[in-house]
Amino acid sequence: MRWRVHGERSLYESEWVRLSLVDVELPSGRRFEHHVVRMPAAAAGVVVTDPDHDGVLLLWRHRFTTDTWGWEIPAGRIDPGETPIEAGQRETLEETGWRPGPLRSLVSYFPYNGISDGTFHVFAADTAELIGDPVDTDEAERVVWVPWADVRSAIDAGEVGDGLSLTALLWVLAHSI
Repeated sequence: MRWRVHGERSLYESEWVRLSLVDVELPSGRRFEHHVVRMPAAAAGVVVTDPDHDGVLLLWRHRFTTDTWGWEIPAGRIDPGETPIEAGQRETLEETGWRPGPLRSLVSYFPYNGISDGTFHVFAADTAELIGDPVDTDEAERVVWVPWADVRSAIDAGEVGDGLSLTALLWVLAHSI
């Protein structure tokens, strides 16, 4: 059953987000306005593993929106004119100082498809080269190679609360069995 869209009006817009009211009609005929968060750019995240480090490259960071600390994969929004894979490469290098090896696509998904059109693209790299210190020093308190056994423990302890990171790490763990 498909919902019918009769129109949309913007309530707020910035370079990061747009909040809209969408006039929708349900298959039953009921009609109402539904809030929708429009994301002007998708996000890309990268799970970087490396046999020399026997683990995954993660950032330990604070998120003010939830006032929480946690482990995250390098990730960020896709800039205009940039492909998801280019964004994944750029964000990894900027946030960690490590240049990922060749990226392969793992999965793309809509994290809040009931209310948002935001899209996450997840990639993986099996190698990385240290280029230098992270360029974006505001992203993380520290950048660490975390052994997979510790990643599992961190997930169990609720230390991976970021949906993009949690989905990416669980995807890799599920497919490596």
